[in-house]
Amino acid sequence: MQNLMPAPSLIDELEDALASTTAEKRHAALWRVTDLFISGADRYSDDQIGLFDDVIARLASDIEAKARARLASRLARIPNAPGGVVQSLAEDDDIAVAGEILRYSPRLDERHLVATASSKSQEHLLAISQRSSLSETVTDVLVQRGDPEVVRAVAENSGARFSNAAFRTLVERSNGDDILATTVGLRKDLPRPHFLKLLECASASVRQKLAAADPDAAAAVRDVVAEIDGSIRAAARQASSDFANAREEVAALHAAGRLTEAEVYAYADAHKFEETALALSLLAKVPIDFVERAMLDAQPDMIVILSKVAGLTWTTAKCILVRASGRAMSVQDLDRALAGFTRLRSETARSIIAFYEARRKGAAAMPAAS
Repeated sequence: MQNLMPAPSLIDELEDALASTTAEKRHAALWRVTDLFISGADRYSDDQIGLFDDVIARLASDIEAKARARLASRLARIPNAPGGVVQSLAEDDDIAVAGEILRYSPRLDERHLVATASSKSQEHLLAISQRSSLSETVTDVLVQRGDPEVVRAVAENSGARFSNAAFRTLVERSNGDDILATTVGLRKDLPRPHFLKLLECASASVRQKLAAADPDAAAAVRDVVAEIDGSIRAAARQASSDFANAREEVAALHAAGRLTEAEVYAYADAHKFEETALALSLLAKVPIDFVERAMLDAQPDMIVILSKVAGLTWTTAKCILVRASGRAMSVQDLDRALAGFTRLRSETARSIIAFYEARRKGAAAMPAAS
C-alpha cells in the first residue's frame, strides 16, 4: 500500500515549527500542512486525518482572525476535513471565521449545530439557516431564537425540515410579516391546519400571492379579502387531496352507521385533523368550516361545546383539544375546560351553536331556544 503519511523531512520540519516561537515559521508550516491535506483529502485514513487535525489545530491556535477565516474557507466544503479544527472554527465568535464552516461544512453534526444555534449571534444562526439540509431539531432552535432575517432564511430553505411545533411558530411569526407569510405559505410541506391558520391572519396581498402560486386554489382564493372568510378554508379544502380522502372515508363510516365516538377518538389520537373535523361536523350536525375554525381557535370553548353537542365524553373532547388541534394546554387549562364541559348541558350547547350559526347567516336575534 502506498505510504500516504507526510514525508519524514516534512515531519521533522513540522516538529521544528511547533517548537518554534517564530510566528512566521509556524504560519508557513500551517499553510504547507493545509495544502498537503487538501491535495490528498480523499485518500487519507481516519488515523492520518487525526494527525492533520492535531498538527493544524496546534499551528492555528494563535493565528489572527483573518488567517483563521482563510483556513475556514479552505476547509469548509471538504467532507472529511479535520473534525476538531472544523468545530473550533465553527465556534469562533467572529462570523468571518465561523460563517463558511456553519454554512457548508458536512463535518458539523446536529449536536454542534444545535449548540451553536442556541448560544451564538444572529449572524451565526443566519449562516446555519442556509445549509443545504437541516433537521427538525436544528430548525426548532432557529425559529425560536432567530430574528426575522434568520426565520425568513430558514423558511425559504427547501432542504429544511420542520416539526409541527416549528410550523406553528412560523405561522405565528408570519402575522404582520408579509414576506414570511408568503414564504411559509408556499412551502409544500406545510400541514394543512397550519396553512388554514396562516390564511386566516394573512393580508389580502399575501392571499393573492398564494393564489397566484397555486393554480388549483386560485379561482377560489383570488377574491378573498383581508377579513377572515370561510371561503379561504373552502378553497384550501377543495385543493387538498388529503381532505378529499378523509371526507370519503369518514362519510362512508357515517353512512354505514359506524361513525362512533371510538372512531373520533382514534382520529384525534392519531393527529388526523381533517378526519377529526369531518367526524365532529357530522356528529354535531354543523358545517365543516365551523368545526375547523373551532379547532384552530386558541381558546378551547367551542370544541368543548361541539363535543357536548356530538355526545362525546370528556376523554374524547380532551384528545381533540390536545392532539388533533395541536394545542399546548397546561394542567390548569385542561382543568378549566373539564369544569366547563361538566357543567354544560347538551341543550345549552345546542342553543349556543344555533346562536352562532344564526349570527353567521346574518340573523338579527338569538333563536328562541336559547
